[in-house]
Amino acid sequence: MKGCLVRHERVFPKVVCALAMIGGTVTGVLATAPPAQASAEPSTYYVSLGDSYSVGYQPGRGATPGYTAIVAKSTGLKLVNFGCGGATTTSLVSSIGCPDVLPHTAGAVVYPTTTQEAAAEGFLTDHRGHIGLITVSIGGNDVTACATQANPIGCVSTAVAGITKNVTNLAVALRTAAGASVPLIGLTYPDVILGSYVYPKQPAPAAAASLAKLSVVAFKSLINPALAKSYAAGNGSLVDVTKATGAYVPLSRTVRYRPYGTIPTAVARVCSLTWFCSQGNIHATTTGYTLIGKLVVARFNSTRRR
Repeated sequence: MKGCLVRHERVFPKVVCALAMIGGTVTGVLATAPPAQASAEPSTYYVSLGDSYSVGYQPGRGATPGYTAIVAKSTGLKLVNFGCGGATTTSLVSSIGCPDVLPHTAGAVVYPTTTQEAAAEGFLTDHRGHIGLITVSIGGNDVTACATQANPIGCVSTAVAGITKNVTNLAVALRTAAGASVPLIGLTYPDVILGSYVYPKQPAPAAAASLAKLSVVAFKSLINPALAKSYAAGNGSLVDVTKATGAYVPLSRTVRYRPYGTIPTAVARVCSLTWFCSQGNIHATTTGYTLIGKLVVARFNSTRRR
């Protein structure tokens, strides 16, 4: 959501915007899904679904190659990207089209008369036997409102029920459309709320620091286990980006990190991989997207060796 920071600053000083913007940009290109090929088509496709992380959004730059370009280059697969900024697990399966168009999204297609899920499933069905990989980045926007609640963990617990239902149905549907052998990899997110230790104010106000600590619990105990279970229902797997980006490192472990001085190592890691600490924007930097891409490639390679 390109307007998120403006819209939510009045509600909860820029911390709300962090969760609100997970996956929160807009995307699309003036193109249509590639037509079905003959059965002898040589191309093998990499199909991406999800929110703004799936289109590599960065503040001030719009869509960038992101992790999907890293994956496509490393695997030699042709990227077909159905990602749509602002998508939730509900909108992905029920909203028609993508609400806005952001040029330069790598491999993007548009689907003005159908849902993201239906468009992707149609492509998978039409190209069955020529799909090499499916990735999905979704779920962050489902917990947006929880940052303003008196009981954020209770709010996330309630949201997780919907996430589990929607992603389970999506994973099963994608598996049915693609076939049994196609790797299906779901992704979660860096815990950018840890960055509230230093943004917008250091030292962090007590409420911001408390929310940051609770965000680790939300990812580790609620959101990520639900996503892992849901993708497993479609014989897929989850890449725990939260863990890989250092969020589970105890906050008592510290490091000196410019310009903030001594801060928790987990916070420094988020500062180095996302725009949150410098701008209050939750999206990954080029370095962050590159790391995510490498994580996907590693999982893809391990899946193919089984």
